[in-house]
Amino acid sequence: MSLELRAFCDAFQEAPGTCLRLLARSSKLIARSLYSQLFLILRPIMAVLQFELEVTDQLSKARAGTITTDHGQIQTPIFMPVGTAGSVKAVSQQQLKEDVQAQIILGNTYHLYLRPGLEVLENAGGLHRFNGWDRPILTDSGGYQVFSLAASRKITEEGVLFQSHIDGSRHLFTPESVMDIQRTIGADIIMAFDECPPYPSEYSYAKKSMELTHRWLDRCFAHFNNTPDKYGYTQNLFPIIQGSTFADLRKASSEYIASKNAAGNAIGGLSVGEPDNMMYEFTESCCDLLPANKPRYLMGVGTPWNILECIALGVDMFDCVMPTRNGRNAMLFTSKGVINIDNKKWEKDNTPLDDGIDCTVSNYYSKAYLRHLMKAKEILGLTIASVHNLAFYLWLVKEARKHIQAGDFLSWKNEQVQILQQRL
Repeated sequence: MSLELRAFCDAFQEAPGTCLRLLARSSKLIARSLYSQLFLILRPIMAVLQFELEVTDQLSKARAGTITTDHGQIQTPIFMPVGTAGSVKAVSQQQLKEDVQAQIILGNTYHLYLRPGLEVLENAGGLHRFNGWDRPILTDSGGYQVFSLAASRKITEEGVLFQSHIDGSRHLFTPESVMDIQRTIGADIIMAFDECPPYPSEYSYAKKSMELTHRWLDRCFAHFNNTPDKYGYTQNLFPIIQGSTFADLRKASSEYIASKNAAGNAIGGLSVGEPDNMMYEFTESCCDLLPANKPRYLMGVGTPWNILECIALGVDMFDCVMPTRNGRNAMLFTSKGVINIDNKKWEKDNTPLDDGIDCTVSNYYSKAYLRHLMKAKEILGLTIASVHNLAFYLWLVKEARKHIQAGDFLSWKNEQVQILQQRL
């Protein structure tokens, strides 16, 4: 090892973040040369995602913990707002921090790859610098978009050939290219490339799909482990359980994913049309087979009561477009139940949207005013509804955490599920 490399490695052990940020800011040629020499030396001592399991509820499987990434800590259970194209629709980053109190947000590989594109994101220094979000980011691999774009894609062993919904151009996603794309986007948590089978699926298709997902996962890990982190912070790969609604496939996939000893694990392929009781059954069986010392992420779930029930089954992380999408369509989730703000009954109701949660927006604006904005198709209405719903979701998981720590989560959860499903 040269004297220059030895000096850099010594400095790295003292202040890894500073060293890598300086490296990332140097010329691309120098950075690329240094990375190629330093990667295998430095990787073993770089900070990977940490999970501290603090409390497990005695009467359920609910857990409270803390995830630590290079962009900050995440207290679990947690809900992650979905920022598909690098933006949570109708909500600013300042509102996400101050009003919603989000600790981590999502970006989507498919959408960000197509627009603004990797060249723009890399030039900015990754999505954090591009959109100004300095807390953790998770990226979805694009597997769900593959599922939802069934009419314009072709799945092979190599990967997925698909047509852009923007201009019809054709693109190929492979496990390797998806790892590279997510590294360039700059996520703290990167998801493995998978195939999400529809519900219902024939057993033979679900099995074939799961086995393909596992083979792709091996390729994801091989490529991920032989490529460097970007932008001066650690990136972490989560594998995804599949297997549709077949108990033996879910068991096989859970065991295979657990064997990878990843920084965290995800449960995919649920909340795609199956009944809630079936979602809960397979969520629980997957959680039971995943390691207790790693965070568990249930993808795409769901309603407030879905989230509470799945926290009780051992899930730590959630995401869903429901709070923003439903908010933009006049549905509000509140601490007292569900409101359709379009209804005439709210026309002269000057009480706050929700005085039961700690959110300035929810406490400041009235139901009558928001109804007026929605009826008038004023853009502000979309923002108020979206911020409120997200703030409610973050309030809910924060309350769940408090009750797990207090030891009365199960009774609180059972009471809340009844309240939150009421139509007001």
